[in-house]
Amino acid sequence: MGLDVRQEVCDAAVVVSAGGHVDSVTVDAFQTSLQAALDVAATHSAKKLVIELEDLSYFGSAGLNAVLACHERGAADGVAVRVVAVNPMVVRPLQITKLDSVIRPYPSVGAAIDGG
Repeated sequence: MGLDVRQEVCDAAVVVSAGGHVDSVTVDAFQTSLQAALDVAATHSAKKLVIELEDLSYFGSAGLNAVLACHERGAADGVAVRVVAVNPMVVRPLQITKLDSVIRPYPSVGAAIDGG
């Protein structure tokens, strides 16, 4: 299975939604999509990027590293990068690596935008 990434620019944030697999084969496309969205978010009035990962069926270490790198670049650029995930395929790797303390998973896009 491949990767499907969509970007939407809303008034409150730039939202990237990913579905399918993020693995060593698709991670370059995923990183390119995240970087493009981060570039848009850096010039957006809200300075927020929401990465919605609910439709992923595989999320390996390559995906974790891509999201972490995006989060760190966002912090350096003044962009709040937030991840939406209740899917165990995404949440478990975040918990196991303790990255959930750095990249807190939000239950919905709305919650991620609100920060609550």
